[in-house]
Amino acid sequence: MDVLIPKNKWSFVTRWWWLGALLLAGMAAARLYWPRPGQRLHVAASRLTISSVTRGNFQEFTAIDGVVQPLHTVYLDAAEAGTVQQVLVEEGTTLTAGQPLLRLANPDLQLEMVNRETAVYDLMNNLRNTRNQLLQNRILRQNQLADIDFQLAEARRVFDTNQVLYDQKVIARQDYLQSQNAYRYQRRRRQLTQQTLRQDSVAMQQQLGTMQESVQRMTSNLALMRRKMDDLLLRAPVGGRLSSLAAEVGEAKTRGQRLGQIDALAGVKLHAAVDEFYIARIATGQVGEVVVDGQAYALRVTKIFAQVAKGVQIDLAFTGALPPGLRRGQTLPIRLALSAKAPAVLLPKGGFYQQTVGNWAFKLAADGTRAERVAIRLGRQNPDYYEVLAGLQPGDQVVTSSYEGYADQQELVLDNDRP
Repeated sequence: MDVLIPKNKWSFVTRWWWLGALLLAGMAAARLYWPRPGQRLHVAASRLTISSVTRGNFQEFTAIDGVVQPLHTVYLDAAEAGTVQQVLVEEGTTLTAGQPLLRLANPDLQLEMVNRETAVYDLMNNLRNTRNQLLQNRILRQNQLADIDFQLAEARRVFDTNQVLYDQKVIARQDYLQSQNAYRYQRRRRQLTQQTLRQDSVAMQQQLGTMQESVQRMTSNLALMRRKMDDLLLRAPVGGRLSSLAAEVGEAKTRGQRLGQIDALAGVKLHAAVDEFYIARIATGQVGEVVVDGQAYALRVTKIFAQVAKGVQIDLAFTGALPPGLRRGQTLPIRLALSAKAPAVLLPKGGFYQQTVGNWAFKLAADGTRAERVAIRLGRQNPDYYEVLAGLQPGDQVVTSSYEGYADQQELVLDNDRP
């Protein structure tokens, strides 16, 4: 009896076909991700940038641009509102302290000044009249006391005489008692008059003191008003160069409005913005340098602004001599140090890092006709150099230009006359 044998789905030809496809895919992947030993490419030497590995002091730094600014700047603001009546100086003028700059006009302030002066004069007149009136009252009271003293003395004389006569039985008892009562009345009257005089004197002193304090307060207010009037004439608070003055005749200015600024001539500083990436590595006292005409000048961070706007804003001051010919607003390249200098093997920066990420590079052979692919290890970097940790030695020649199109090569052959 015949038995049905199931058909094999994977024939001999099919199996070999799939095996070949997998082999080709593996070869393609190996070619893509791992260059074959001995694979080389001819390249014109003029298209490559070749740099030497050196030994030197490595320092992390960041390159920033600094703007020259005066070391001290004094801003001019309007202390009082007004209309520009007269401009007395021009921008760029070198000023001395106290020199008039411009004059403002404020009719309301002038009218208030006149009213306050009138009020002070009226109060002073009232004080003078009150003092005169109180003095007259005091004189009147003193005249009354003098009259009472006279009457008291006369009553005492009569009483003493009547007492002697009464003791001698010369006068009647009624006359004696009448003179006694008159004497006691005049004595009591004098006591009351003296008390009234003392109270009037105290009240007069208090009233005069209150009015005097009022006059002093109003006089102080008047002096303050005069200073406000003086503020309508804007003067230079310090000496220096008037770098800006925003005022035209007839222009209205409000209180506190910025009118200009004066730059001190004592020195300059550099203002710069550092990328926020380095915010944790910026500190006051940090050093840097700026190169002008091939000469380096030392800098030091003097101020770090708290507000972060378009980077970390800092001020730097020169610690030694100043570069000659600096002008306000001039831009200078600054190298701001982020670490101390330390000996290291250095490789100049180049476009090769984009393809290799610092894992390998093409190193020139001793004869300089070819460059072999070698494994390297790079560490820190600054805008000029990489720190070489392994794979290269001082004196080695390395292709540091871009490896675009060369990334899958094992060796580059340098042709001097190849286009």
